[in-house]
Amino acid sequence: MHRPRPSSRRSFLKASLAYGAVSAAGGSLATSRLSPAILRAAEAARQQNRHVILLWMPGGPSQLDTFDMKPDAATGGPLQEAQTNVPGIRFSEHLPRLAKQADRLALLRGMSTAEGDHARGTTLMQTGHPPGGPVKYPAVGCTLSRALAEEAPRAPEHDALPAFVSIAPGPLVQQSPRSGFLGPQYAPMTVDASAPGGTRSLAELRVNFLDRHAHVDPLRQGRRVDLWRAMQDDYLAGRRVDNALAHDTVFQAALDLVDSDAREAFDLTQESAKTRAAYGEGIFGQGCLMARRLLERDVPLVEVSLGNGIAWDTHADNFAQVRRLCGELDQGWATLMDQLETLGLLESTTILWAGEFGRTPVINDNGGRDHYPQAFSCVLAGGGVAGGQVYGATSADGSEVEDGKMNAQDLLSTLCGAIGVSPHTQFDTADGRPIAIAEGQIVRQVLS
Repeated sequence: MHRPRPSSRRSFLKASLAYGAVSAAGGSLATSRLSPAILRAAEAARQQNRHVILLWMPGGPSQLDTFDMKPDAATGGPLQEAQTNVPGIRFSEHLPRLAKQADRLALLRGMSTAEGDHARGTTLMQTGHPPGGPVKYPAVGCTLSRALAEEAPRAPEHDALPAFVSIAPGPLVQQSPRSGFLGPQYAPMTVDASAPGGTRSLAELRVNFLDRHAHVDPLRQGRRVDLWRAMQDDYLAGRRVDNALAHDTVFQAALDLVDSDAREAFDLTQESAKTRAAYGEGIFGQGCLMARRLLERDVPLVEVSLGNGIAWDTHADNFAQVRRLCGELDQGWATLMDQLETLGLLESTTILWAGEFGRTPVINDNGGRDHYPQAFSCVLAGGGVAGGQVYGATSADGSEVEDGKMNAQDLLSTLCGAIGVSPHTQFDTADGRPIAIAEGQIVRQVLS
């Protein structure tokens, strides 16, 4: 396996001390012979909050034109593969910046499910369960953000921010079960987006209703809130039911955010023009920048989608579309990892790149690839991931998984393993039934 890239002194201290020196001290920092400064660094590393970024690719990205290319196959297509910074690992020529960071990536080329419909595939990959049945399973973003928030409470100045933020999720994700049986208090805050246009050279991201109306001054706003609170308390006094309490929790959280300085996390105008340009002008790139700002303020989980609607649904003109989409992906994702590394956050942040399925090896008459859940790729990167490797393999034409087959439950369980959360962590449904976050196998070969 490729040796991970050398890290910074700060990263080295955290990794070596937190997992080595502390153990060598017999499990007790107090009895160690290490200097007080080093002991404090080790303890800080142990307590560092974990984060997750889900890079969601709606529509189903073509694995054969991104991370599992088959240039020698008859249906390999015109796109070329290129060498990465890891000997033996090659992927699309249109991901040159990510190619220089392949030592941070673990390519999972053995993904396989049975759901070839967009909505059903989205639900399966987001929750680990196919749609239907009596239980409304929550998306992994909701379960993991809850687990991470409960495990490591944030600083008071960041407490008003939600535990899960979804940036430009698109219709398929929004229609899929989000918080499920957890209730609306664990649903993500959604950030809406509009692409560059008119006088705007950059995508615009916004949280609706975060700003007060111009004609409502703070005093008047306060009176309105006091009136709402009085009416709400009276209503809840005789109606202590789950739905009413969840609504109250969500509404109060929104009010807290409006009145908090933490809302500045969503204001990208505070970033320099150079920084914003580095991420790319589109929704995905600016979404990655917002994700970085949210992680800096200890938001446990952020989801960023690439493409309005189902952009990766390339039934026609696949190769030109993939080239364009890869340009956005490459710039935003690579810049995000570079900046997280600079800020000392990459080692505590796990990134998952995924869509609802892959695309067919066969190229159709419109120069496109159709839905194909039987064999496709996902990617893990960042903290907890042993980068610079490929797990799983498909056949020479990409039609089937020949080694390292993984399903949606395996993927979500492995993500849990990377961030140090047990996939067996359970949350109860309304009728008291315990449900685990995931029930698959952890692929430990890709974990550091």
